[in-house]
Amino acid sequence: MSAVPGSAKDRAELLAGWALEAGFDRVGVASLEPYAGAGSSFLRRLERGLFASMAWLGKRPRRRLAPASLLDGARSALCVALHYHPLEGEPEPEGDLWPRVARYARGDDYHPLMERRLRALAARIRKAFPGSGARLYVDTGPVLERELAARAGLGAVAKNTQLLDRTGSWFLLGELFLTLELEPSEPLAEDLCGNCRRCLDACPTGALPAPHVLDAARCISYWTIEHRGEVPEEARSLVGDWVFGCDVCQEVCPWNEHRATPAKGERSGAFSLPAHRAELDLTALLALSEEEYRNRFRGSPMKRPGRSGLRRNAALAMGNRGTASYIPALERARTSRDPVVRTHASWSLAALRKRPESRAAGKGV
Repeated sequence: MSAVPGSAKDRAELLAGWALEAGFDRVGVASLEPYAGAGSSFLRRLERGLFASMAWLGKRPRRRLAPASLLDGARSALCVALHYHPLEGEPEPEGDLWPRVARYARGDDYHPLMERRLRALAARIRKAFPGSGARLYVDTGPVLERELAARAGLGAVAKNTQLLDRTGSWFLLGELFLTLELEPSEPLAEDLCGNCRRCLDACPTGALPAPHVLDAARCISYWTIEHRGEVPEEARSLVGDWVFGCDVCQEVCPWNEHRATPAKGERSGAFSLPAHRAELDLTALLALSEEEYRNRFRGSPMKRPGRSGLRRNAALAMGNRGTASYIPALERARTSRDPVVRTHASWSLAALRKRPESRAAGKGV
């Protein structure tokens, strides 16, 4: 093995190259001093109850504000990003052919994919730097991911609270905390949002009441992914026909208007819609059996709401699409053993029958 670089700058450049070789699209180094402005913003959201029922975000909040506390002897964090933006020539699912799903969740679960790559990277680092420590996170643990990635120069936190750079915001984040001292990357100094308000104005539920503020209790992603049980009646029509997540605030962003050239086969494949889920329409999703749920969504992010949550979301989407052809399926679901599914099927039936065209089509059903 060649001589180990001795300076923090050399080590940062070496490890950044290794991260790209491991399959990540972007990499930067963040320092680990406590957060100032970002930390205050997080605490204000916590005090205002803007995380809805996601109580785990409020556990040991001070630890989230001190990133060095996440690994004994931590001195740096290697922040990585994996793109999942639309690819040139990639078809878009339309209509009933595919329930409306956030782009990141259409393919395989990104957590295991990124964790595998970070584990391999950590092993390589430990081999090259004996005695060094490493700890990885991918959407887990008390990490303010976007703020740390912004510190590492991977982008800036946009008005919709997503991380944004000149390639857009279609990327996923991971972190490797290290006991090695690395030279920090330069944060992005450019204000990419400027006076633009597209994301704030386009949000169907008003979940972005101000720039850089997200109210989870009004967010479609929260209701369709994290919330368990019944969706409050006042929120049901606002969910629209999304059955998992929501991309509206990203779809309207001017920086997301381009499509990427296919690259890194595993990356493009991991986020593509597999055939065994592409054939699943709303009616099939509503009638999903436990066995079908396990088989179709094995290795998918869409397992998170559970079978009950997915069926609930399908029922709401049917009512909000306003198509009378869904009435028979909703009638069957109204007798489901699952009380959550029954409630939302009944709500959607009532919503459909209020529409003149549905009343006409539903005669004799």
